[in-house]
Amino acid sequence: MKKRAGVSRKPRRLTAISLFSGAGGMDIGVMQAGFDVLACIEFDHYCCETLRLNIDREGRKTVVHETDVRIADPGKMMRLMRLKEGELDLLFGGPPCQAFSQIGKQLALNDERGLLLFQMVRYAKTFKPKAILIEQVKGLLSSRNEEGRKGGVFTLLLSELEQLDYVPKWKILNAADYGIPQNRQRVFIVATRKPNGFVFPAPTHGGESGASLFKLKPLVTVGEALSGLGEPSPKSENGRKDSHLDVTPDGDRRRIHGVPEGSHLSAQTHLPKSQIMNLTKKDTTKFLRLSRTKISNTLRCGEIFYHPTEDRYLTPREYMRIHGYPDEYLLRGPIRGRTGVVRDLDQHRQIANSVPPPLSRAIALNIKKVI
Repeated sequence: MKKRAGVSRKPRRLTAISLFSGAGGMDIGVMQAGFDVLACIEFDHYCCETLRLNIDREGRKTVVHETDVRIADPGKMMRLMRLKEGELDLLFGGPPCQAFSQIGKQLALNDERGLLLFQMVRYAKTFKPKAILIEQVKGLLSSRNEEGRKGGVFTLLLSELEQLDYVPKWKILNAADYGIPQNRQRVFIVATRKPNGFVFPAPTHGGESGASLFKLKPLVTVGEALSGLGEPSPKSENGRKDSHLDVTPDGDRRRIHGVPEGSHLSAQTHLPKSQIMNLTKKDTTKFLRLSRTKISNTLRCGEIFYHPTEDRYLTPREYMRIHGYPDEYLLRGPIRGRTGVVRDLDQHRQIANSVPPPLSRAIALNIKKVI
């Protein structure tokens, strides 16, 4: 009698939904970890164009909802995706951080952007995912609640997750410790069902002493990240698709001239006053030229950093290299000058606002182990 052949089944693809998707940095890492991102919710038009372009290019079926996360109906979304309560594996996102930023006014819950953080809880109530991943600035830990209690916003968030029967864990992680050539510290919160066996990923990179003591790889430098890119094209050649375009105004080229590698304009007291203008000693990130032998300062929206050796801004593609984006990933939207203004997020800010993909991948891989 012949034995019946066994039926082999492919492992189920893990599912995820992205809120506050931005340019998709967090999504890239989550997908690299083996999750299928079913949908993205993002309000910014140019970010949505970036998301759709790469979804189409990669042949994915991810649906982009260009809407306010507060307006979208999670119950309707769940029905459209034919998901049942508790079936979603991962809900993730990095809500706008201005309300909690240590650079800003720290209005916390008095700022409507602060309330966006709790949209993660609203969606979790409906989907009841197996895991939740939230990224925020460190300022969240000390932000005051409506009663003025320091750290009250963070305590409230953890409490609301616990009321949904999740066990939240949190940790401040520096992107540089995971092979990203940038000093970028952010709070990550991972909440899973009881018991919570999740552990945050161990660092893979460190300084020279760390490399010898703990077998960590050396930190990746800006020079290593930018290696092989070649010269950017001038802005007039805006048909170039990889965003390696130089948009530096002549005035900014003149002002950065004479600033040594790894330094900033306000420190160059030997330069003419007409070049330093109204900068003060506190302006350490304005007209900052990066160093090839070090990691970058945190990329942020207020300023565009300068190339280590050339009198020009870093291009959006160079920002992407410093943030850990794949070279095949493309951006859409305007590329602005340092003082330019656009209605929605330009390409530099799309990157500066996002989570570095290698870091989100490392976290998502550990989430995958426990769900």
